[in-house]
Amino acid sequence: MFEYAVIRIVPRVEREEFLNVGVVLYCADQKFLQAMFSLNEERIRSFAPQLDIAEVDAYLCAFRQICVGDIHAGPISQLPIAERFRWLTAARSTILQTSGVHPGLCTNAHETLSALYTRLVLD
Repeated sequence: MFEYAVIRIVPRVEREEFLNVGVVLYCADQKFLQAMFSLNEERIRSFAPQLDIAEVDAYLCAFRQICVGDIHAGPISQLPIAERFRWLTAARSTILQTSGVHPGLCTNAHETLSALYTRLVLD
């Protein structure tokens, strides 16, 4: 069993428009919490020309650091893996948001993350 959410850039929160840039996946049985993301600068510029891409990249890097439990990412990164996932996927009104959490079944969490990333971000 796994849970995942799509990572989205929401440049103007009040408009609720977004661009999918990544996926975060949690699998308790495999002790797996990881995020994959990419910033297609051309696509982002056409969607939100005023957006500071370096700032978004820094937010996404912090997101990844929290997933892996990097001590430099602050106290959230030191929480148990399930709590980190819940914190990362909590509803918020910021430029970086996640979709609702979706469940599924998998035998290999990393392969599942890659497949979701390809289908939901790259396609």
